[in-house]
Amino acid sequence: MKIVIAPDRTTLGSFAAKQAAITLRRVLQAQPECNVVIATGSSQFEVLESLVQQPDVDWSRVNGFHLDEYLGIDKTHSASFCGYLAARFVDRLPLKSFYYLDGTLPPEQLRMSASVAISDRTIDLVMCGIGENGHLAFNDPPADFETQDPYLIVELDEACRKQQVGEGWFDSLASVPTQAISMSIHQILKASKIICSVPDRRKAEAVKASLEGEISPNMPASALRRHADVTLLLDSSSASLLDPSTMAGSTILDPQQTNQQA
Repeated sequence: MKIVIAPDRTTLGSFAAKQAAITLRRVLQAQPECNVVIATGSSQFEVLESLVQQPDVDWSRVNGFHLDEYLGIDKTHSASFCGYLAARFVDRLPLKSFYYLDGTLPPEQLRMSASVAISDRTIDLVMCGIGENGHLAFNDPPADFETQDPYLIVELDEACRKQQVGEGWFDSLASVPTQAISMSIHQILKASKIICSVPDRRKAEAVKASLEGEISPNMPASALRRHADVTLLLDSSSASLLDPSTMAGSTILDPQQTNQQA
């Protein structure tokens, strides 16, 4: 795992986007199309804003896939990840295709159709974050590390649901759905490359546990340490609790460096 520490969210987002663009260009030089999984949430605001502005990516050969979505809300809901992705990514680019997760569909129908859509694809890049409770996508603890199904119907724990209220997506805990569809841990780890962006002090405990604790379903993001090509992007706040030994091999960015990574 490569750990990169930025001074702030803007620098983090710009660096993440440039690294993603480098990956996409490299893949598209070698094959006709590429497949990328896009995350949502507040951690991805700066990442996606920078990503849609990257030069020299032939988006017409890029297929996008949706990481997770609440069950029971439609794309017009202010917290809908379908709506989020349309506004911040899909509608701003000439993608070859994008496979949304429609949370209004019957759960098993949605799970099966999403699994079929991705099952015969090699995922070249997953862009993701880590939740305050250590979740990866919507795989809350204890996560299922064993199933090989591409997508799962999952129960959202209270810590995850409180995070959604804290970030302003919902007015109250009661209004947050209790179920979601999520890409499985196994499917995420099948990707050729993972770029994980995790800003903010409120994520510091989860970052520390994911990197320095045991690899365990009780800290789902710890599974990233099993992957051969992960870039974990932190800011100074989310990295603030890490042991010096963990920080020793990391790359420290300054804002000027991001201009040299395209």
